[in-house]
Amino acid sequence: MPNGSFPMIDAHIHLDLYNPAHTQQIMEECQSCGIKKVIAVSMNLSSCLVNREWLQSYPEQVKVAYGFHPEQKLPAEEEIQQLFDWIDQHQAEMVAIGEVGLPYYTQLEAKKNGQAFDPEPYIHLLERFVKTAGRYEKPIILHAVYEDAEIACDLLEKHNVTKAHFHWFKGSESTTLRMSRSGYYISVTPDVVYEPEIQQLILQYPLEQIMIETDGPWPFEGPFTGQVTHPVMMKDSCRAIANVKGLSIEETASVLYQNTKRFYGM
Repeated sequence: MPNGSFPMIDAHIHLDLYNPAHTQQIMEECQSCGIKKVIAVSMNLSSCLVNREWLQSYPEQVKVAYGFHPEQKLPAEEEIQQLFDWIDQHQAEMVAIGEVGLPYYTQLEAKKNGQAFDPEPYIHLLERFVKTAGRYEKPIILHAVYEDAEIACDLLEKHNVTKAHFHWFKGSESTTLRMSRSGYYISVTPDVVYEPEIQQLILQYPLEQIMIETDGPWPFEGPFTGQVTHPVMMKDSCRAIANVKGLSIEETASVLYQNTKRFYGM
């Protein structure tokens, strides 16, 4: 591989949120730096449409997940139904349902501002997505952190959905243990390089159930301050995980790569 790189897969990126010219540049650069594939997750129906275009432009590199990001206002039921109908029509081309989950940060902000917030409609919507994942036997990509992860676990168990990917997970030791025992996967972003909380999570979680991601274009701090988020940053993630696990970077990167291929059936 060029520059001593090794194969990697970005398990969670928002291709539709970059400038289109920038997305194209990233995809072309990925070919020369070991990034074999990216999982493009969706925010809503319009996001699904854009990601489908990237799938058609880069069918070997881009794999898509269709869903509704929970950290936004819920649309009217008619619009939600349009999304589910569209997913039904295009489920064969997606590798997963996602990104879906619960609005932890939105609820936190509402409480901080003294505003009322009802999580029940979001929980109901997540359950619909869990059932859809089960019906099509697809993995589900979850935005569910801290106590919200417990609710997500309950729904997964209720509907016997076992292929769950908790992206950029953060949570208690008991929740982490519950998830690992259930066989759920987690993924970590480049913040594993400088966040002790994420390093501790990596120490606890089985390496065979870990993937790496960027969540791009979300920006990062530490050595990445001021940089546009790019999948090549995952090299540093591999190095940080290897250090925590006491393994070589080559062995670590190989396991992470195989984990992602296995989880998404690629």
